[in-house]
Amino acid sequence: MKGFPKRIYTTEETQKARDLISKGHKHRLKLKGSTQFTEKTRHAVALVKKAGYYDLLRTYVRSIEEVDGLTQLREADAKIWANKYAVENPVDAASLLVQKAMQMKEYLEGTLYYGGEAEKRLDQKRIEFLQVLESKSPNEEVKRECARLLKMWRESSLIY
Repeated sequence: MKGFPKRIYTTEETQKARDLISKGHKHRLKLKGSTQFTEKTRHAVALVKKAGYYDLLRTYVRSIEEVDGLTQLREADAKIWANKYAVENPVDAASLLVQKAMQMKEYLEGTLYYGGEAEKRLDQKRIEFLQVLESKSPNEEVKRECARLLKMWRESSLIY
């Protein structure tokens, strides 16, 4: 079995990706975009590492690429397309990266990864990440931002 499939679209490609992941495959995460975008994304990735979620990210995501359009997971490419606004706040960006990695994991596992129930699960993963980062980070500014974002999530969860 050669390397990770270039695309993850067919049943065979998905199975190959699953097999490699079960054997411990990790991507060498690539960042593509402007200097400002890659610097901000690196900062977010450093927070993902600090919270202990880096293996999740590089298991399921191959690259993070700057786009002018909407931020989204490109499942068939194991890639996150992100606009410059998505990485403006490193703490929020880190939680978004973890959420998208979890979405990719669910895609590969054949779990319904979109729609109401999936969104609740993925939002919960983002909240969990923020709680872990808040407890592990020695940086008071990061802790304050985690607390602010968690408060926002709590307030918005009343909508569900």
